[in-house]
Amino acid sequence: MDPFQKRTALRIALVSLLLASLASPIAWLVTRESAEESVVALANEESGRLLHRFDAIDLSGPEAPVHARAAAYAIAGGLFDIAEIYDSQGLKLAESLTAEGEAVEAKLPAHGAPRYTTASYESLKPTADLWLLRVFVPLRNSNTDPKAPITGYFEGVRVIPAWQQDQILNNSLVMALMVCLASLACGAVLYPVVVHLSADNARKAREVLESHIAMMEAMGRAIAKRDSDTGAHNYRVAWIAARIGEQMGLKGETMQALIAGSFLHDVGKIGIPDAILLKPGRLDDAEMDIMRTHVAQGENIVGGIAWLYGAGAVVAAHHEKWNGSGYPRKLADQEIPLSARIFAVADVFDALCSKRPYKEPMGFDAAMAILEKDTGSHFDPGVMDAFRTIARKTFDRLAQSSEDQARKLMEERVRVHFGM
Repeated sequence: MDPFQKRTALRIALVSLLLASLASPIAWLVTRESAEESVVALANEESGRLLHRFDAIDLSGPEAPVHARAAAYAIAGGLFDIAEIYDSQGLKLAESLTAEGEAVEAKLPAHGAPRYTTASYESLKPTADLWLLRVFVPLRNSNTDPKAPITGYFEGVRVIPAWQQDQILNNSLVMALMVCLASLACGAVLYPVVVHLSADNARKAREVLESHIAMMEAMGRAIAKRDSDTGAHNYRVAWIAARIGEQMGLKGETMQALIAGSFLHDVGKIGIPDAILLKPGRLDDAEMDIMRTHVAQGENIVGGIAWLYGAGAVVAAHHEKWNGSGYPRKLADQEIPLSARIFAVADVFDALCSKRPYKEPMGFDAAMAILEKDTGSHFDPGVMDAFRTIARKTFDRLAQSSEDQARKLMEERVRVHFGM
């Protein structure tokens, strides 16, 4: 199992456990409440039947107390252990208790004369092993009109027997367990789906990234072939810049932008006429002005490609200098993007140490002497501090390297920093 799959499995497991820990208690409470409501509904139905049988609904006549007592006596001992019947003014007309009712009556909270207009109930747990359901029912002559005048009140208390408590508890636990297992099973089913989709997305993203990098290399090689008949410089300078960036702690998109910008730094030269770009001698002032437009042209090229947006910092500022004497904007110090300051060191070091048609490569000490001399004027001193620690290894690694070897070095950094 790779790190991504481990992270995915862990996250889905945590979410499933969290869902189970939240849903299971809710399921337990809902199931228990549903059981309570079922008991209350059955009790109310039975008490209503008996109240009607003994004419104890309309409790305003002179026979009301007699009817109330008969009904209360019949109700107590059935689904209720305490039955109380009141008239419309809240005066108690009758009360009947079973032995269980007498044992728990003192434990019931006291209340005043009934004045409620809708049926309700409350669940009471006076002690750990005692569970009571207390119902409150307003009596009306009409079973269908909730606005009919109230003719009396019925209140009943049921002591839930141990067997029924166990049944309700077991049903609630079973439901909670089922919800818990369902949550965990859902996570188990989702895991392979998420892994498959993520792997598919990663594959497609990798293919897109590979195509982007291939296009970047093609662009870089195209301008390199026009300029110097070799693409090795672009590979080397991108690798050197990446190594400096690593020394300075660059990561993620910042590093990706540095690599892409370094490789494509001269992409704007594709718009420079061959007569100027390939001129063997020194350029005059007018030709130099045209040559310098490659910076703006490069900005336009990378600026029109969304995934190369970050590379624009190097393309736009790779000819700026630390003291502000560069071009095209004469930026200085921290005004110059860090990636462009890193590239400046990498570019000059590679140019000095590489063989060109018009010069032989310099040795390490001679190249470093030039860089040290221009530190603080051309180069950022902070970047030079980072480069000194790897300069010798960098020189030795690139010495006599072919274009193919340089390409492999850059591709290694690309795989590391582009997640390929």
